[in-house]
Amino acid sequence: MTANSILLLKTLLLSTSQRNIYRHTTDKKKRTKIIWGYIGQACIYAMLVGYAIAMCVGYGKLGMIDAAPVLCALIISALAFIFTLFQTNGYLFNFKEYDMLMSLPFESKTVAGCKFLYMYIKSLPWYISISLAMMIGYGIFAHPSVIVYPLWMVLSLFIPVIPMLISSFIGFLIARISAGFRKTNIVQTVLTMIFVIFCFSLRFIIEDMFRNDKVEATLESISEITENAGRIYLPAGWFANAVRKPDLLSALLLIGVSVLLFAAVFTVVGKSYRNINSALKSHAAARNFKMSTQKQRSVEEAIAFKEFKRLTGSTTYMVNGGMGVILAALLGIITLIFGFDKIVMTVTQNAPFDPAVLRPAIPLILYFFIGMMATTACSPSLEGKNYWILQSLPIEMKTVYRGKMLFNMLLTVPFMTFSTLCMCISAHVPLADSVLYLIMGFALCAFSTAWGCVCGIRHMRLDWENEVEVIKQGAAVTVYLLPNLFVTMALIGLTIFLGTRMDHKLLTLILILITAVLAALSYRKAMTLAKREK
Repeated sequence: MTANSILLLKTLLLSTSQRNIYRHTTDKKKRTKIIWGYIGQACIYAMLVGYAIAMCVGYGKLGMIDAAPVLCALIISALAFIFTLFQTNGYLFNFKEYDMLMSLPFESKTVAGCKFLYMYIKSLPWYISISLAMMIGYGIFAHPSVIVYPLWMVLSLFIPVIPMLISSFIGFLIARISAGFRKTNIVQTVLTMIFVIFCFSLRFIIEDMFRNDKVEATLESISEITENAGRIYLPAGWFANAVRKPDLLSALLLIGVSVLLFAAVFTVVGKSYRNINSALKSHAAARNFKMSTQKQRSVEEAIAFKEFKRLTGSTTYMVNGGMGVILAALLGIITLIFGFDKIVMTVTQNAPFDPAVLRPAIPLILYFFIGMMATTACSPSLEGKNYWILQSLPIEMKTVYRGKMLFNMLLTVPFMTFSTLCMCISAHVPLADSVLYLIMGFALCAFSTAWGCVCGIRHMRLDWENEVEVIKQGAAVTVYLLPNLFVTMALIGLTIFLGTRMDHKLLTLILILITAVLAALSYRKAMTLAKREK
């Protein structure tokens, strides 16, 4: 790295550092939020560490601890690839401070490379926590030489680089293609969603290949599968060889290929970096524009329409906010085409139980996708430095947040209704039960909307420099997502269990009542918080 690159990277890190803000701010409320943010991150890191160590303990008890290094590299690589794919648009392209950075005396590839390194450093703690935990587990059972521990930690810094570069280059190709269209954000969003859906489906395609003996060598154990993956994905194999033998050549290969690939990718990206960002930030005007009568809307409807334009104007926001509902709709269509029973048997690998016991869990299964992201969790923070405009308008903040909640309901309820109907038809659910499932789906969307709004207001962050910081990494989204995710998984299991022991209609009515009460309490809390904002 050159001196200019180091200077630019240091400036980017300092300008967004919560620790730097904590050191210099005198606002006690802001300092408290930062402390709670660190506490929340520490809890998540502790969960990751515990899960990784438990995984190594399981491998060690089964006598397969030699597969732990490959597994560590594969887990980190998969996370790095997925996280980078969702963040590329907000960090590398179409970012807020583009005009300021490009006016500085730096080459385009320098700016692009520094933005990548910034993204890498911001996500590095997640990868290091997994790697450190698995190193501890590996050390307990494998008893490697002392040199393995520093070698493991050094190479852990390079494991996520190659998948991040591959993901960034795919994001670059998507941005490059979409830059040639008038609706650049829409095209970029569609291409990104198609690629993400392909990645999701690829897992099941590979599983089907192995299950039906469509490849020559059918792997017989988890250890063999892991080793085979290490042979296919060479960086994972290099890491495993380097720490197990240890092998200096494999370590040098991992480091050398990472550095060379970084230089190659950003040499290519730098050549059209300005053109792509200019195309993504520009907006074409329609040639056949005609003046027409302006539609009259209520204040809530106008705010909801504003949220719709905000969503469609940002690829990062649209991918993260719309992916869940798209996946739910696809699940409904796939279930309708192939049949509910067949899908259940495929997922459970022909487990001996009646698929009918899953019927009461249909709304919860769909909510697992639809509820993974509520626009109300990040939309208050997305107002950013324009938030004062909302406060200065002759509109109550309760009205503003009702408009934001209206938009999330308009986004989620139609997809929930469509997907529920598809699955009910495929599962041959009785009409009365289907109506109850639709009501429950509506109640779940209402809860998601209101609970997301509570999180969005309580953990609002307006001083962000990049929208990725609030859409994907914000405290509001994290506080909304994690409890919601784990509770939904637990409720699915509980509903399936109770579905074998009580009437499905009664069970669904109880779930509707509980969800409606929680939605009402969350709405009331959101309105109370909104009243304080004015």
